Amino acid sequence: MELWKRNLMVCWFGMFVTGIGMSQIAPILPLYIKHLGVGNTNSITQLSGIAFGITYVISAIFSPIWGQAADRYGRKPMLLRASLGMAIIVGLMGFAPNVYVLIGLRLLQGAITGYSTACTTLIATQTEEAHAGYALGTLSTANIAGSLLGPTIGGFISDYVGFKSVFFITGTLLFIAFITTLFFVKESFNPKDKKALSIKEVWNSVPEKGLTITMFVTFLILTVALYTVEPIITVYISELSKNTTHIALLAGITFSASGLANIIAAPRLGKLSDKIGAHKVILVALIAAGIIFIPQAFVKNPWQLMILRFLFGLTAAGLIPSVNILVKKMTPSSLTGRVFGFTTAAGYLGAFAGAVLGGQIAAWFSFKYVFFITSALLFINAVLVYFKVYKKLNLN
Repeated sequence: MELWKRNLMVCWFGMFVTGIGMSQIAPILPLYIKHLGVGNTNSITQLSGIAFGITYVISAIFSPIWGQAADRYGRKPMLLRASLGMAIIVGLMGFAPNVYVLIGLRLLQGAITGYSTACTTLIATQTEEAHAGYALGTLSTANIAGSLLGPTIGGFISDYVGFKSVFFITGTLLFIAFITTLFFVKESFNPKDKKALSIKEVWNSVPEKGLTITMFVTFLILTVALYTVEPIITVYISELSKNTTHIALLAGITFSASGLANIIAAPRLGKLSDKIGAHKVILVALIAAGIIFIPQAFVKNPWQLMILRFLFGLTAAGLIPSVNILVKKMTPSSLTGRVFGFTTAAGYLGAFAGAVLGGQIAAWFSFKYVFFITSALLFINAVLVYFKVYKKLNLN
């Protein structure tokens, strides 16, 4: 088996598990915060957004740092550091005595992360141009599917085993990712080939600055769209559902509908990006995603919401791999890790902004406005991509 294919398999598993580790808390978070002593509904919603989002804003700060470290010292050491660190921290969340300790551990989790940045860089630099769309599309399914299937796993475990078991089981899976990475990921890396460049020097070496910034913005808005619903889904499902015995599980399935769609569609849309151009796929996917968000505000039961979340997952599957393909093509190979670090940072900022924004909009206005505002952001991004990316690349 070719080296990039073997590493792709191992990285897929590792990114899937770390995605679960980042997101499994989503459907149980309001319930867990209530269990830890918070009684007011508005306080639970707001604290859920902060506890969920704090991991991502800290990750945004550290992702470029870990990206630079990956370019200097190798991608495999970064994979080992992130997977082992997350295994320990997620396991400790099961022992949190109050919501503030939980938020502190979520903050530490953000600081230690970096698995997806190192994996994306490793696969992007090892894969030949003709297969880049397929490889990065397949890899993107791991991250987003882990992030969106994680809530179902968390909801199922919490319903049948208990809140604390979610963290213990996820920590064990992360440790397994550490072991598989240690023994099966192979990398030929010579640190002498890499210079320690400042952020300014890295940016000056990027040839297509305007397009790169647009890709950062697109990645940020996409993750805002993915995560605005994170802090509200459980409460929204409880309002929609007449059966209140399995709220966490129903919320988890609703989250995971997007992840399932992503697994199905992302490799295919990655190949399509290789054939017709990633810029075309991005534009169509943004418009479709903006449309699909609107009817989510008017659903009458959880199953309607699940179907719409599945359709949204199909559109999201065309965005992440296409953004990565364009970033890879625009970036010199010596800077790939650092530029992907900035891309990942934009995604983490979007996840934080989305989680906090969704929680605050729901608390101050209503659930419907979460979907309307997210739809508007996607349409604005589509306009930006049309003028800054689509028209420019279509002329070339």
